[in-house]
Amino acid sequence: MTFFTRTGKPLPSVITDQAQSVGDDAVNRREFLALACSFGATAATAYGMLGMAAPAQAATQPKMGGTVRIQMAVRGMKDPRTFDWNEISNFAKGWLENLVSYENDGTFLPVLLDSWEISEDAKTYTLNVRQGVKWNNGDDFTAGDVARNIAGWCEKDVEGNSMAGRFAVLIDPDTNKALDGGIEVVDGHTVRLHLPKPDISLIAGMADYPAAIVHSSHNSDDMIGNPLGTGPYLPELLEVGVMGVLVKNENHTWWNADNGAWLDRVEYIDYGTDPASYLAAAESEEIDMMYTIEGEFIDIISSLDGWVENEVVTMATIVVRPNQLAEVGGVKPYADKRMRQAINMAVDNSVLLELGYDGRGVVAQNHHVGPAHPEYADIGDPTFDPAAAMALAKDAGLEDFEHEIISIDDAWRKNTTDAVAAQLRDAGFKVKRTVLPGATFWNDWVKYPFSSTNWNHRPLGVQIWALAYRSGEAWNEFGWANAEFDAVLEEALATADLEKRRALMAKGEKIVQDEGVTIQPYWRSLFNHTREGLGGGAHHISFEIRPAQLHWT
Repeated sequence: MTFFTRTGKPLPSVITDQAQSVGDDAVNRREFLALACSFGATAATAYGMLGMAAPAQAATQPKMGGTVRIQMAVRGMKDPRTFDWNEISNFAKGWLENLVSYENDGTFLPVLLDSWEISEDAKTYTLNVRQGVKWNNGDDFTAGDVARNIAGWCEKDVEGNSMAGRFAVLIDPDTNKALDGGIEVVDGHTVRLHLPKPDISLIAGMADYPAAIVHSSHNSDDMIGNPLGTGPYLPELLEVGVMGVLVKNENHTWWNADNGAWLDRVEYIDYGTDPASYLAAAESEEIDMMYTIEGEFIDIISSLDGWVENEVVTMATIVVRPNQLAEVGGVKPYADKRMRQAINMAVDNSVLLELGYDGRGVVAQNHHVGPAHPEYADIGDPTFDPAAAMALAKDAGLEDFEHEIISIDDAWRKNTTDAVAAQLRDAGFKVKRTVLPGATFWNDWVKYPFSSTNWNHRPLGVQIWALAYRSGEAWNEFGWANAEFDAVLEEALATADLEKRRALMAKGEKIVQDEGVTIQPYWRSLFNHTREGLGGGAHHISFEIRPAQLHWT
């Protein structure tokens, strides 16, 4: 049987051939859905290839109008390519949209693109731009806008531009800009990408939160004063650390108005990092939705009348990592592989899951690829041997070195980092713990010698590696560079066949684990709460809030 893309062309055989090998396991299904949709299948087609019907959406009748008040950190605006927190993007989503969206079931849906195709060799992407879309100043949205944004993502010299990591295949290493001829505007509504080598991850990259599409006159320093976008809302107020307010743009005809933009007003309210304040806000009816919640507060808030608990299983995680480039007291302790291996061997990841996250997740293997990633390979748990850990430190001549481990002051990240420190002390290491408020911690999050940071779910394991583990990337907080790993990653990015890619990933996972790059202890289940009658606010797998989809019923 022949299956087709959204544009009516047959799906590549590399995709259709794999449908037959997917069994009853939900993880395998998720793997296939993500891959098929990346290559242009609709969600319904991808499910149909597996002999399944796409899940039916709950039938609710949205009411027009109203306000929703959301507990969420409120951060300042900046160049979308440099967004490093979902909270920034969630506010900007009022007026800035993506080309593609990523859904909780692993599928990709078109947003400002109408459809796309990827060639069988994954070297040619044809992007069909949605017609009839207007910028909120009245300009037409065209293929030129798409091409210009992709070219901007390829500007590797822009400090903090993580999109360059997602689109590295299109970047000329001599200019650190888009390759000549790599981005072709075919006509007013078609863009074609010509890659020098295959890369299966670009559609997933377009769905990530720094991939917001901006107008040609966009000014990152005046995003609030001049909010040009294609979305249905405008910012009325942004007070960092206090409140951000979106209001419906009554002067703009949104392209998707039949399927969203029901609310008049969306308020994001910052209650800091203490979940007790979120509980107090819920009890005093100051909010209608929580962004995310952890630990004992999940059950407490679920017990409140009128609140609904929402859960999603993800590959969101925490890394507690040494920075290999950091110099401390005239030495670079974490440049020594033996010290990194010692740190990893002194820590039991199952203990970190229990003490740090109340057991609400799955133990991980210190390589940042997990069971819900299409290419995951189970290479076994890292070695836990505290005695051998100290022996390695002695062998490196660093047994007397004092490790300062830094974390933010919120519950689960602090608790997990505390548990790392305690286990290192139990193994005989000298450890100093430093806990910083968020406003201080995030200023230098990629530079600390030894610290913890959270990482959100990404659809593909190769995405995470390309963002954070490939040599020289903006989000490579580990200070790690390894040519062998980079070569494995490059080959994996070019391999659409899941089993062949999984074999490559096993090699890469083993390199990361053996090199002691990081303690990456567990995968998180995520929870949030919404008031009864509020639709569109259940926890997204990648921490997105979509203002246009929120509604009262």
